[in-house]
Amino acid sequence: MVSLELEGVSVVFGGTAVVDHVDLVVADGDVLAVLGPSGCGKSTLLRAVAGLEPLAAGRMAWDGADLAGTPTHRRGFALMFQDGQLFDHLTVAGNVGYARRLQGASRTAVRAEVDELLELVGLGGHADRLPRTLSGGERQRVALARSLAARPRLLLLDEPLSALDAGLRGRLAADLRRILVESGTTALLVTHDQDEAFAVADRLAVMRGGRIVQEGPTGDVWAHPADADTALFLGYSRVLEGAAAATVLRHAGLPPGAGAVALRPSAVLAGPDLVDGIPAVVRGFRPTPDAGRLVVAVEGVGELDAVGAPGWVAEPGRPVVVRVERHAIAVLPGAATSPAGGAP
Repeated sequence: MVSLELEGVSVVFGGTAVVDHVDLVVADGDVLAVLGPSGCGKSTLLRAVAGLEPLAAGRMAWDGADLAGTPTHRRGFALMFQDGQLFDHLTVAGNVGYARRLQGASRTAVRAEVDELLELVGLGGHADRLPRTLSGGERQRVALARSLAARPRLLLLDEPLSALDAGLRGRLAADLRRILVESGTTALLVTHDQDEAFAVADRLAVMRGGRIVQEGPTGDVWAHPADADTALFLGYSRVLEGAAAATVLRHAGLPPGAGAVALRPSAVLAGPDLVDGIPAVVRGFRPTPDAGRLVVAVEGVGELDAVGAPGWVAEPGRPVVVRVERHAIAVLPGAATSPAGGAP
């Protein structure tokens, strides 16, 4: 069942199309992530869905009903920002139950719903705490519970985890996915963080320069980027074309492709004792806690990023053997841009 439909949606600021003819569908119960770099128009798109930015062109509908002229407070959507925007003078319970109290629910019903939502977000027992006594991650959980308490038809998430450190972001992304699934919430998330989008969303739309350049199931988009720029933004480290691409495909045991080839950082393994590999020369080495990161020169290919065996220290200038992992490369349909860097 389709819930939100965007057809040819454009938002213009000062004569410039910040959102440029975007078509998107968010199905009932799905989580769609719009992923793109800063300034690509994704937050403006989210604000337009919320009714906070006027459309210059296009149409938005919810379950087939046109949203034109429907003010923000009547759309039945909830918008959660990256800083949570909690009421510091209210307790956790007061924040979470705020919307339900405005809707006229009884004190007893509100408290029961608040307790249920706090358990859902992992904050059972925190009802009487004040926001200033919470960690950043706990504050975002409260903000999420407050958004869910409003019983929105659609939850809009604007970079909800970007203010947190990387480790906490990863843990909360997994929790956010669980919470959205368990509550059956339809959600539209915008983020610049690839890992967050992959962890949370059912479907992924990559945005660049105000346009959606690729959309589909999250795993499919990751495995089959639409072009070189998309591949590099998604975290592929290098894009090869021509003879270099053909050589990599051959050593990966894959048929030659007509386009370019994108390689993830883990696509090439390097070691002194690998068998059935390709001779190469170490150009650079950087130790990491898990495994060394190398740049190697491969004849007929050029420089590639590689992962070394744990505990092995590679010396620049020394010969090495590398192996291409077929699951970590993608054949692109279009021409490549300039290869990405990757020196350690």
